[in-house]
Amino acid sequence: MDSNLLKVFITVANTNSISQAAKELEFTQSNVTLRIKQLEKNIGYSLFHRTNRGVILTNEGEKLFPYAIDIIKKVEEAQVHMRNIDYQEVLKIGATQTFTTSSLMPFLEKLNSDFKEMNLEFTVDSSLNLIEKLLDYKLDVAFVNGNPHHKDLEILNVFEEKMVLVEPKDKEPQKTCFVFKKSCANCATLENYIKNTRDENYKTVELENFELILGCIKAGFGIGLLSPKIIEKFGYTNKVKTTDIENHLDTHLICRKDYLPIIHEYLRNSSL
Repeated sequence: MDSNLLKVFITVANTNSISQAAKELEFTQSNVTLRIKQLEKNIGYSLFHRTNRGVILTNEGEKLFPYAIDIIKKVEEAQVHMRNIDYQEVLKIGATQTFTTSSLMPFLEKLNSDFKEMNLEFTVDSSLNLIEKLLDYKLDVAFVNGNPHHKDLEILNVFEEKMVLVEPKDKEPQKTCFVFKKSCANCATLENYIKNTRDENYKTVELENFELILGCIKAGFGIGLLSPKIIEKFGYTNKVKTTDIENHLDTHLICRKDYLPIIHEYLRNSSL
């Protein structure tokens, strides 16, 4: 069974749309349609019902879907493993936006210096999404906020990443929490802190720009939870008020227990 056809099948099933799948795969719609027809011919069953709103899986398609997912995962895992069988040819790294902005570059520069032949691939996302990608073998390692406490994951290293409550320096803030992403660990920690320490209700606003978040806080539009490194990087150390609060958001470098990078000992001993 052609794994490439299965990838197209999975994408169409996830989007319920030939046109949307074509966009994601960067194929033409006719190419996607042709590949689905090829797979249906190979399987011997129709896999999708065509509707006015798109496509939905047939009973046979629903039965094939979990097997297709497993097959693609195994093929990708085998491809990466064979590339790295003797040495770490490729290292797929995931990191949160906070760690990327404050600390990732020095780490990458040292890694590139020590392993000149190794190719690096990067993904920046929230801790929750990075963990999901790691579990799906789409990443080799990830820098996430806090201990994930997952039976399939191993902690290779921990880097102290103190987060502080950030407020306007000389005015009462509006009842707004500014976060980079609502799915990030900082957001959950800040919302929990507000719930446990303040009587007022705060709304949460997502701004995917640290400098904008700091500017809004300085102007009195709300509060945030940020790394002092981020505050210093954008020149706001003396422009906002910071308060230490209890949190467990140290950066953890993690990987799958059953898929340790060949350079895992190097990663365990790394420092920033």
